[in-house]
Amino acid sequence: MFSRISRRTTFAAWRRPRAMLWAAAGVAVLGFLIALEITARRYGLPGPVTNQVQEVVFPPKSGFLLYAGMALTMVVLTWRQRFIAAGAAIGIDIAFFLVRWAVGARVTDGHPFGNGALWVILGCAVIAVTRRTGRERALLLKGVGLGLLLVAGRKTGDTWLLITSKTRPAVLDPYVATADHALGNPSWLVGRIVAATGPIGTHVLDYVYIQLAVAAVVVALYQLRGVAVERRFPGHHLVRTFLVIGLLGPAIYMIFPVVGPIFAYGADGGHWAVADLWPNTPPPVNSPHPIPFDEITPRNCMPSLHTAWATAIFIHSRKGPRILRGAGTFWLIATLGATLGFGYHYGVDLVAGVVFAFTVEAALRSLDRGWDRSGTQLVAHGTAVFAALLLSYRYLPVEMGRHPWVFGPLLILAMASVVHRYVRTTRLWEPKAAPALRPEPQAELV
Repeated sequence: MFSRISRRTTFAAWRRPRAMLWAAAGVAVLGFLIALEITARRYGLPGPVTNQVQEVVFPPKSGFLLYAGMALTMVVLTWRQRFIAAGAAIGIDIAFFLVRWAVGARVTDGHPFGNGALWVILGCAVIAVTRRTGRERALLLKGVGLGLLLVAGRKTGDTWLLITSKTRPAVLDPYVATADHALGNPSWLVGRIVAATGPIGTHVLDYVYIQLAVAAVVVALYQLRGVAVERRFPGHHLVRTFLVIGLLGPAIYMIFPVVGPIFAYGADGGHWAVADLWPNTPPPVNSPHPIPFDEITPRNCMPSLHTAWATAIFIHSRKGPRILRGAGTFWLIATLGATLGFGYHYGVDLVAGVVFAFTVEAALRSLDRGWDRSGTQLVAHGTAVFAALLLSYRYLPVEMGRHPWVFGPLLILAMASVVHRYVRTTRLWEPKAAPALRPEPQAELV
């Protein structure tokens, strides 16, 4: 009888909307990873699942990312457990280093550390299944899932980029470059500025650009600092936004394939480039047309996901201490400088990236608090503006390039309208502070 009651209780728990949502999300993510794995194998390359499994033994592509994922997993652990986990990860990495040194294996592609962090994450999963029950098991598995999703997101992105280069032989860079005249060709301007700063400025921007995920983990750790005590995750945090941006963004790459000015108009494009113009001479305003490009360079410009991720970091750092807010602002500005200064993006890519980030953030916050009219209108506004930007880049680039004093302010105003509406709407969502009670006046004693 008690076993029947237990089974009914378990079934009733799984019928709860949140539990069903988590189950559906897990099945969708697994199916998506399997589909990407199959697609990558069709092109003769390993997919995200294979690459992740290989890093259990082989040198990882990014050891910093694996340790960042381990840090996310450890938010559910006590301080004693965190010290044990960190020590185990370092010890395993030292063992791997000694074995590779003994057999003469040289690390030529990747980092000589990071395997230990992945082993610790997987060890936490084993402990959750074998040694934990109930809410404690679910909490630890959520921590493991959070760490693995961060790493898997990187692997998934790499596979997506491969797919864009193989399936989109023609790119639309002439359209975007023509439309970019409306903003004054900022990539050409910032590219010359970065070149003038010399190696110091280049190295700083390059580090900021590459370690964007690590910066996101720092902000996320601040948001998740109370998980170990409260034994639950907050309803919304930066990692959710970060992952959704990385999941949805590459789909836009397939619709609007662009390689970037340093490839389409620079020396890095080789004989595929239209001309060697970047960053000294902006391209003329002519009637654009799609151009063929190689099957190696990723079509990963529209929208700028680095801008979207940096914008998400900026948004989520606003409620932190002053040093975190300052770091979020610096990372956003430096990321914008890197994306333009290295020739990876056009200015209109960045405008689309900001709108994309605020729209995704609005949708996730609305999902967490429950959809209502204000949330629906906010997401619809951002979606409409984003679609209008893509359509204008594709079908009105010549008009935009020939009338920059009209279309330039319109682009900035469209982006600002999404930001302003987000700020105004989310302020109304914040819980109101209860007014302080005033002491009742008392009669004076004579």
